[in-house]
Amino acid sequence: MSETTHERATSAAPPGSGEHLSAAELAARHGLTVSGARPSLPQYVRQLWGRRHFILAFSQAKLTAQYSQAKMGQIWQVLTPLLNAFVYFLIFGLLLQGRGGMNNAEYVPFLVIGVFLFTFTQQSVMSGVKAIPGNLGLVRALHFPRASLPLSFVLQQLQQLLYSTVVILVVLIGFGHYPGWTWLLVIPALALQLVFNSGLALVFARWGAAVPDLAQLMPFVLRTVMYASGVLFPIQMVAEKAEAPGWLADIMLLNPISVFMELVRHATITDGPHHGDLSGYFWLIAAGYALLVFVGGFLYFWKAEERYGRG
Repeated sequence: MSETTHERATSAAPPGSGEHLSAAELAARHGLTVSGARPSLPQYVRQLWGRRHFILAFSQAKLTAQYSQAKMGQIWQVLTPLLNAFVYFLIFGLLLQGRGGMNNAEYVPFLVIGVFLFTFTQQSVMSGVKAIPGNLGLVRALHFPRASLPLSFVLQQLQQLLYSTVVILVVLIGFGHYPGWTWLLVIPALALQLVFNSGLALVFARWGAAVPDLAQLMPFVLRTVMYASGVLFPIQMVAEKAEAPGWLADIMLLNPISVFMELVRHATITDGPHHGDLSGYFWLIAAGYALLVFVGGFLYFWKAEERYGRG
């Protein structure tokens, strides 16, 4: 403790008491707490719930502002991943013949679903990385649970995906895949992916707050993950062409991003060589991924709550 602080603490003691109190003792005596201190976990959860309207409104505002400078506005929310899917179709579907025995009627919906769902996770991670560094003014000016930021960004990406479902629906019907009762399984599959993405965003939000340069590295990491997750072509086909052992293909298929894509693909595309019956354990794996990553990510982010914006 500095000499000045010690003098103030001593002068604050009652006259004639002979007490020499430290700053910490004085704070405890008068009920003062550290500004920005991490609350207990139950308190933190209650604070987040109390700001649920802010989280939703903030995500909607960010979504509206994202393409406010573009003439076509919100159309780019759907057009960007759709154009990506078209480019991947030209390269992997036509030039490299990476369809794995699928015709256009199966491969195009397979590809579009993969690109849109991967984009959901990809943008959730990137938004998480930038959540704290990109909003330092807000973090330093206001006291609120910092987890509100990455969670609101994941909600923003969910809203963007929901707009994209119109395109996915048109593609599916256009290539002869009509709605059936299995399409209802898309709802729990996306709900599990939302929980999983929220946990990822919280983990990467803490990392991004500590290492801002991570935002420059992550696009390369995510591109590698995309190629290894069966977004563009069936994993089994890649394993067979590479003459890889069967267990390696099974491990690649259990990649969490691949698991969520397979659940949606098998729920909506019911014809073709790629789409047989999907084992029920995939749902257990998806639920396990979602629960483990969200709970772990939430606790991991909460542990550093008092350090965000302190740089």
